[in-house]
Amino acid sequence: MDTAVQVRRPWNKGLTIGQKRPLLPRQVWSIRVRLEMSGSPRDLALFNLAIDSKLRASDLVRLKTEDICSGALVRDRGVVVQQKTGRPVQFEVTEVTRQSVERLLASQPSDEGGHLFRSRSHRRPHISSRQYARIVHRWISNIGLDDRGFGTHSLRRTKVAQLYRKTGNLRAVQLLLGHAKIETTVRYLGVEVDDALRLAEQIEL
Repeated sequence: MDTAVQVRRPWNKGLTIGQKRPLLPRQVWSIRVRLEMSGSPRDLALFNLAIDSKLRASDLVRLKTEDICSGALVRDRGVVVQQKTGRPVQFEVTEVTRQSVERLLASQPSDEGGHLFRSRSHRRPHISSRQYARIVHRWISNIGLDDRGFGTHSLRRTKVAQLYRKTGNLRAVQLLLGHAKIETTVRYLGVEVDDALRLAEQIEL
């Protein structure tokens, strides 16, 4: 009788597991410059809005013009109800992002109230989260980084990681990410426990 035990290959073998690293400012600018040179209005606006909005992939790909535009005018603030939590979250739209969104809108047929990041497939109105993830990995690889350490959450974390490093304001990060509990923000940022407790003591909710 054969007593050999079949060894199953771990699903995560060869993969980098855990929190995806945020981008550093110099990496943000490296990707942005490449996208500006590439002549892809969609990718440039997608990247800039990912950084500014700090949205999850599922919310980012579903953005509609009405979420950030008033008519033909791109607002300096946007608001989205998050799919995962059902909670609204606001975000800033910086000048560089406004310009890239305007360029995107000018490059595609007018569709007031339609999706910003439209799919080329007639089966869906916008790009998928999986497609967005592939695009992000391409951006990372194109600037010479190992894309296994990065993902869509890298862009979501990029701005808030810098904000926390510069100010230590955990409450502000919580609001920007749309987290219901500050403990979630602590885990998301990977804040040291003692540091988190020190900061939390200073915050009155």
